Amino acid sequence: MINKVDHLIVAVKDIEEAENNFSKLFGAVPVWTGEHPELGTVNSIFNFSNIYFELLASKGEGAGADFVNDRISNQGEGLAGLVLGADRLDLIRKKILDKGYRIGEISDGYARDNNGNIRKWQNLFLPTSLSRGIFSFLIKHTEGKLIMPNNLKNSSVKKLDHVVINTNDPDGFIEVYGNVFDIRLALDQTVEKWGGRMLFFRVNKTTIEVIAKKDEGEVKDSLWGMAWDVENLEATHKRLDEEGFELTEVKEGRKPNTLVATVKSKTHNIPTLLIQHLAV
Repeated sequence: MINKVDHLIVAVKDIEEAENNFSKLFGAVPVWTGEHPELGTVNSIFNFSNIYFELLASKGEGAGADFVNDRISNQGEGLAGLVLGADRLDLIRKKILDKGYRIGEISDGYARDNNGNIRKWQNLFLPTSLSRGIFSFLIKHTEGKLIMPNNLKNSSVKKLDHVVINTNDPDGFIEVYGNVFDIRLALDQTVEKWGGRMLFFRVNKTTIEVIAKKDEGEVKDSLWGMAWDVENLEATHKRLDEEGFELTEVKEGRKPNTLVATVKSKTHNIPTLLIQHLAV
């Protein structure tokens, strides 16, 4: 069914400023800069081995521009969308319908970069009963391909380690992501220290980390932060410090055999962790 976290969407005010900041953070340049003419948006994409990371800004009028402007007006810049990848949207749509959810038809999308290249895909937008407060849809790419960045240094970001989602309904989250989307639940743990649960879903070497604290409010999930895997955290830390980023010192992570540091500036309101997995 779902075979990957395809990409994360970040809503930004100024695409050039955001592109500059994330180019420095990642130690890599975008592999795609272009626009969605029918949506009224411009985008810049960074590609990694397990995901791509899309900066999205409004330009003109359209549903996409309305989405970005509304997001920034109400919540500021930041993580705005989670897109899951699949090979057979028709089968997933049938399964969703068979489980009693309502869902629309599969639709087509396309984008054009600044060199005239075209990428095309199919979308399946999720109803609120499945998206649960997160702008989310399923995607199958049908034409065109993103290249991988060249000449990366050992201080560059390698891949997304995990994306963090907050929820007040962990059992409902498991129902959707585990039973409907068939994403493997690798960990379900109660954390007595802060009185909640931690869920880890894993797909395509990417973890969806869910921090769950029940309350009596309306069921809602929200994107919170991200952690990026690096080869040499000391080198990455030194490079970013020289680029003017604010960072915490490198320290041992909660997970055994890891080193971590938090990036405190120029992340456009996204809590951002860098992590190095040490050889055992």
